[in-house]
Amino acid sequence: MKYNSVFDIIGPVMIGPSSSHTAGAARIGKAARNLFGEEPKWARIYLYESFAKTYKGHGTDFALVGGLLGFDTDDPRMSKALDIAKNKNMDVEFIEESAGTNHPNTARLIIGNDTDEIELVGISIGGGKVEITELNGFELRLSGNHPAILIMHNDRFGAIASVTKILAKYEINIGHMEVNRKDVGKEALMVIEVDQNVDDTVLKELESADHIIQIAKIVS
Repeated sequence: MKYNSVFDIIGPVMIGPSSSHTAGAARIGKAARNLFGEEPKWARIYLYESFAKTYKGHGTDFALVGGLLGFDTDDPRMSKALDIAKNKNMDVEFIEESAGTNHPNTARLIIGNDTDEIELVGISIGGGKVEITELNGFELRLSGNHPAILIMHNDRFGAIASVTKILAKYEINIGHMEVNRKDVGKEALMVIEVDQNVDDTVLKELESADHIIQIAKIVS
């Protein structure tokens, strides 16, 4: 694994005990909340391999829920996240899965409210870093460490160009971009990591671009 600085090895400022099982889990939970767009009313959290075996002792359970509540890794409320969620009537269920995965620190989160839900798979790769590898059945590679825009769109000619034209207009630099589709001419998912947080005014203009269905963002 490539590290950019000594701070990547030490890990983030956080409520412990583990950078991979606690801080990383909190970032997975917060990414799910950001992509959902608001605090969910319920969550079904499937834990795999190392996460499933040690989630209570290593604080993975309260960290995931803390992320869903919008807490940063160093938020002093993090260790009380399960109680806070209960007091807010957030219905949370943890399921220990026995199936094997490509990474030992894997969580699948299905979260929602009375009308909407999303499904997300995240892995904690160490030092508090995470990757989101699946969203609503679309495979992707999203670090969660940079601002990002996720754009659901119809798989049509000109959709990608209409988005990149708007980003160029506002001088927003793209650090990483990928597009996944389930079938030709159906829905597709555009994932764009950028160098700065994107204003809502830019998002509204993106929503009006050709063939766009829905937009979500992750802030740094």
